[in-house]
Amino acid sequence: MFLPPEIITVLAHFAPAFSQPSYRKAVVLVLGTILARGRRTVTAALRAVGLQQEPQWAKYHHLLNRASWSGLSVSQLLLQLLVTTFVAMGASVELVIDETLERRWGRKISKRGHWRDSLASSKGLNVSTSGLRWLVLAVVVKLPWSRQAWALPCLSVLLTTPKVSQVLGQPHKTVAQVAGQMVQWVRRVLPGRRIKLIGDGAYSVIELGLTSLASGVTLIAPLRLDARLFGPPQMTDQRIGRPPVVGQRLPNLAQLAQQASTLWQRSQVDWYDGGRKVLDWTTGTALWYSTGTTPLPIRWVLVRDPSGQLPTRAYFSTDLQQPASTIISDMVKRWTIEVTFEESRAHLGIETQRQWNDLAIERTTPALFGLFSLVALLAQALYPEGQLPLLQSAWYCKTEASFSDLLALVRRALWGNFIFQTSPLDPDLLLIPRTDLERLAYAVCY
Repeated sequence: MFLPPEIITVLAHFAPAFSQPSYRKAVVLVLGTILARGRRTVTAALRAVGLQQEPQWAKYHHLLNRASWSGLSVSQLLLQLLVTTFVAMGASVELVIDETLERRWGRKISKRGHWRDSLASSKGLNVSTSGLRWLVLAVVVKLPWSRQAWALPCLSVLLTTPKVSQVLGQPHKTVAQVAGQMVQWVRRVLPGRRIKLIGDGAYSVIELGLTSLASGVTLIAPLRLDARLFGPPQMTDQRIGRPPVVGQRLPNLAQLAQQASTLWQRSQVDWYDGGRKVLDWTTGTALWYSTGTTPLPIRWVLVRDPSGQLPTRAYFSTDLQQPASTIISDMVKRWTIEVTFEESRAHLGIETQRQWNDLAIERTTPALFGLFSLVALLAQALYPEGQLPLLQSAWYCKTEASFSDLLALVRRALWGNFIFQTSPLDPDLLLIPRTDLERLAYAVCY
């Protein structure tokens, strides 16, 4: 199979995580999964690269369900490669974190649980779905072929319900606790880099903020309007007993939003559609405190829409010096991971794999999420100037590349850009090898 040198160079970064035989099988499965359409199974990947008659086909299954290699090591290499490729030296590494549900059934899947299905649920109706819930960490980057930021996954961790944890005999970990472990892992992988972690309301937890603060990571998340905020403690010589950890209770942000004396500032911030939006905001610093925890120093930002179309919201950052406008812009970037989840399901076959082995399950889905980032890395290597040839039509003039465009360009490169010999009698007649023709026929017809 023809491989351009740019693709070989990118894939070679992951060779240290495998033995030589395992690395060769991993490359075959990665390239086959990129070329495959429909279900992303091992057999579909082998067919896509022309190995449907491979007598040792079972060894490719063994790579997932029993081979000795560390997914965490692969994630570390992927994160370092993404930062080196897309994040300028000295710039902050922006990470976004969120959960997604992989709908799966089957009694043999030991870590399967029943979770709230966000897509099927609403404010008045909660729908529970059987499946696996993944906590995904992604790097937010600006790519040369798009105006909007992209979230490129680098680490995925499987979550369990309290009931499943009890059955497995394992201590249950909440989403915030697992996120705290991921924060510490990122700090070890990227020592000395400035790091921001952006999450939704599930990560608005004092303990996670304290873990991020201790690791030198800035946590940015929504803040409840009724959060208990306090001023700094006032030290006096006359007080008997333990020194206070917080000072006077501050007004709730909901009350602050209604007060006529609140001073609002107006500015334009980056918005979801890649444009700009005018918002009013006010900000301050406080200690976020709950009984039994250590107070968390935060900068809070209260945001309202001058047009009244959006509800008033509050956000916080553990960096007390961060400007309020950048906190709002950073929160907008959180939505990029939702786009990544949708694109991964549409183009990379999330929820179509059929592994039942626990180890294979915990390797396959993170590999498919990582494949989203790998396709972006391959496109960058093939077109380092960012000038991607986009497919145009009479009814649509496309100016920005989407993930489907990147995937099509990488697939075309794997097919050798369809450069075949021409017939000496007719220059328009291409001489396609029979094996390549069979692979093309399989890709088109099956």
